[in-house]
Amino acid sequence: MRIVAWGLGLLCLCLAGAHNAQATVNIHVDLSTQTMTVTSAEGEEFQWPVSTARKGYVTPRGVFRPQAMLPVAFSKKYNNSPMPHSIFFTGSYAIHGSYEVGHLGRPASHGCVRLAPANAATLFAMVKKEGAVITITGSPPGSGVLVASSGKHHAKPIVVAKHHHHGGQVTALGYAPQPQAKPLKLWLENPVAP
Repeated sequence: MRIVAWGLGLLCLCLAGAHNAQATVNIHVDLSTQTMTVTSAEGEEFQWPVSTARKGYVTPRGVFRPQAMLPVAFSKKYNNSPMPHSIFFTGSYAIHGSYEVGHLGRPASHGCVRLAPANAATLFAMVKKEGAVITITGSPPGSGVLVASSGKHHAKPIVVAKHHHHGGQVTALGYAPQPQAKPLKLWLENPVAP
């Protein structure tokens, strides 16, 4: 009888541990609206403006888990720019605080997801405590790709963009091709001509 009671107690502890291991913060970044929606394991929900990749850069889309967390990081690639409360989710891409709060709500980064410093600190503490799943969907504003939402957090492509200079199509899962710069010789002759 003692063994059965001990076994049941151990089973309860294991189940409680498994429940806690599954409790994670859900982070959804919508490139189309430049917003982040955060839902904690306790059900708290936050919605914050973000800045993602500006024209010529890419913020990766998909589902990720945090790979590393640094309270203070500096970008070696971009002039030692401060990246407070960094949550790296793939390669050198991170969700982090930014002091350029005037740019939040529109694309402005080199690919990272920027937040106001106070929001980044809140998110960092939540993820450190509970873990996270990071989902990035949508298309950047002005990319020429239309995306419709089939639900609160599920975007799916409904229109395919056509680009005259490539003659091809780009789905909502890819960025539009960038126009080519004119040759230097032509630019030197008339720098303001289209």
